[in-house]
Amino acid sequence: MKSSLEDTLLAAIRTIPDYPKPGIQFRDITTLLGNARAFRRAVDELVHPWAGSKIDKVAGIEARGFILGGAIAHQLSAGFIPIRKKGKLPHETVRVAYSLEYGLDEMEMHKDAVQSGERVILVDDLIATGGTAEGAVKLLTQMGAEIVTACFVIDLPELGGRAKLEALGVPVRTLISFEGH
Repeated sequence: MKSSLEDTLLAAIRTIPDYPKPGIQFRDITTLLGNARAFRRAVDELVHPWAGSKIDKVAGIEARGFILGGAIAHQLSAGFIPIRKKGKLPHETVRVAYSLEYGLDEMEMHKDAVQSGERVILVDDLIATGGTAEGAVKLLTQMGAEIVTACFVIDLPELGGRAKLEALGVPVRTLISFEGH
């Protein structure tokens, strides 16, 4: 019997209680990435709505977004844009500050990573409060990218990140959701 996508993904994701601080249920996708069947199903599901569409680039947010985004870019025959924490890229960059639950941070990408008008899919493993993804959206749009969608394996809907991106006009695709933090 073929298990549902949700069953496959839920079984492949490890939950670590009280990490990185008490009260947080950390959803660890490294176990999903190590499970060939679950990894393939997740990537295929994230790619499926845009297969055959013109997607120029896939932007992945450091670090798990690199893994998922690279696989998605490969399947869509698109280029890949790494979005990294400040100071990690060697060439001329553009930078944006973004909110975290515990303060501010900055992310950047190379200035020449995207051309105005290019169609981009943004990818990360999880959407929680949406601060990181919102920062990435602002970075890409300031460079003229057309963000087709933002894709995540996991949604934590109670934290409101999806609504933040949708308020910016970015459609959001997630595969599964978990209640709580």
